[in-house]
Amino acid sequence: MPLRLGDDVDDFCPKCKRLTNHSIVSMVEEKPAKVRCRTCYHEQMFRDGVPPPSKKDLKKAELFNEVLGSATAGQPAAAAEESPKKSKKPAPQPEH
Repeated sequence: MPLRLGDDVDDFCPKCKRLTNHSIVSMVEEKPAKVRCRTCYHEQMFRDGVPPPSKKDLKKAELFNEVLGSATAGQPAAAAEESPKKSKKPAPQPEH
């Protein structure tokens, strides 16, 4: 059965911070575009029940990418691909 305006769907509400019933407010090509939470009446884009990433996770990813970029920025592409074992010269043998 196709969805219509006013039908109830389950979706993640960022204000309630949980999966709640929502009413369809607008549709695009037979899919919900905007929904309204039936608990707090907050309107948002339809997310299909997927919660947005937390701010803490976004900050961790941003810092990781920054550190990774600064670690590889000073090395040329050829040196970054070489393994450290291949680039070392053999240690001289002590004389007896």
